[in-house]
Parts: sequence; C-alpha cells; structure tokens
Amino acid sequence: MKKKFGIIGKPIKHSLSPVLHKYWFKKYNINADYEIIEVDDKKLPDIIKKIKQRDYEGINVTLPFKQQIINHIDKIVNDAELTGSVNTVLLNSNKVVIGENTDVYGLQAAYLKEIENNFNKKALIIGAGGVSPSVILSIKKSGIKKVSITNRTNEKCIFLKKKFNFLNIIPWVDLKSEIKNFDIIINATSLGLKNGDDFNFNFANTKKDAIYIDTIYNPLETKTYKYLKEEGRKVFNGLDMFIYQGQKSFYLWNKINPEIDDGLVELLNSKLK
Repeated sequence: MKKKFGIIGKPIKHSLSPVLHKYWFKKYNINADYEIIEVDDKKLPDIIKKIKQRDYEGINVTLPFKQQIINHIDKIVNDAELTGSVNTVLLNSNKVVIGENTDVYGLQAAYLKEIENNFNKKALIIGAGGVSPSVILSIKKSGIKKVSITNRTNEKCIFLKKKFNFLNIIPWVDLKSEIKNFDIIINATSLGLKNGDDFNFNFANTKKDAIYIDTIYNPLETKTYKYLKEEGRKVFNGLDMFIYQGQKSFYLWNKINPEIDDGLVELLNSKLK
C-alpha cells in the first residue's frame, strides 16, 4: 500500500514540500506520495478524519491554519504546546492525532547557530502571524533576551505578548526608524513573497553588522534580502529553515533522519529559479 502525505494551506501552490519529501521517499525506498491539499477552514475536520482513517499518514500545515488546526486534533506536544502553533500532524500508535511543531527546530538548525554572544543581542521579529510564535520560541531558546515584535495590526502583537511576556511591542509606524537598534531582524510576514506585496521602504539604516533572516524562500531573494546583501549585511533566506523543518517532519513520520545532500539543495534551488 502506498502511503499518502500532504500539506494543507491557502494559498499553497508555491509550496516546495512535495519536491522535498518525494526526493527523500525515493532516496530511502519508501513507497509513498506527497500532495498539495488546498482547503478552507471548513475542511479541517475532514482532513483530521482522513488521518484517523489512515488515508493520510501525516500532513504538514502552513498558513493560515497553523493555529486553527489545533481545535481539531487530539493532542499537541513539545514545541507545538509552547507556541500554540502546529505544522506537522501524525497518528501515533494509540490512534491519537498528534500536533507537532518542527518550525522551531528548523530556525535553530538553519540560522541561530550562526549567531554568537547571544546574551547581549537585540532581535526584532517583523510579523505576528502563523510562523511568529515559532520564531519567538527559537530566539528564546538560543539565549537572546531582548526580543521585540511589530505587526501591521497591533492586536496580534498583544495576543503574542500574553503567551511570551518578555516581548517588547514596537508600533508598525515606527518600524522604519527603529530598525537601526537591532542586531537580528527576522521577517516573519508574507511581505516579499512571490507575486505578493512588499515593504514600502528599504532597510537603509540597519546596523552594519546586522543579520537579516527572511522566512520566505520563494523567491530565494526578496527585494529586502537583495538590498541588504548588496549593502554587505549578513543575510539568510527561508530555504534552510524550510529544509530543516521538513527533515524533522520526515523523521516524525518515517523514523528515518534524512540526509540533506547536495542533490536535494540543487533540486530545490532549480525549482526556485
């Protein structure tokens, strides 16, 4: 029997998750397929029912369902419990539908190991949506104490501060002027996504040694990423985070820790050109 996996979200056509997981299925001789499942929130109970019936062995969850899916699963564990955000769903041996979060691991494995002397660093998270709780937790786990957040709608920041009381909220209108005060800037919005909106200013007054991390991987280089790269800043796109979160999802489903080899990286890069 061919196992079935998939990713739910809306919009979802841009996702490279099928490419990632199919590469590993082939590499490890696993008889499985991985598909894109575009749904709206009314369909979430049906998806969970399909997991219980083993129609799907597991799913990934992306925007805008990382929080909403929690209402439909049996139990959230580990980083999913700490963030209130789920991106990986599986059925355990007791037929319990489990919600996990591999985004936190993805961020830490991809970028935060690059950052030294974390204790005195100041981090700014731009955006308070689906991936933001994972960004906040990964920053906290890496030892950074001074964490600020800004978002177009301030209410979302206030909501996150209830969960992470150490957050400092910066009004969106002050973003352009405040950006100079931070050592690490993480874009956790959809601004810069392929065929989408972008920031209406460039990041000219960032510190010379600032690190910019974009959680977006399609395109590989957003307008802001390109600008800061040309200005000589240390920049990272979302591709490594995407690969590492997928690696952990794959392990949770298949109990195989897949290798991130050159062939995989080349394949993903070719799909994004």
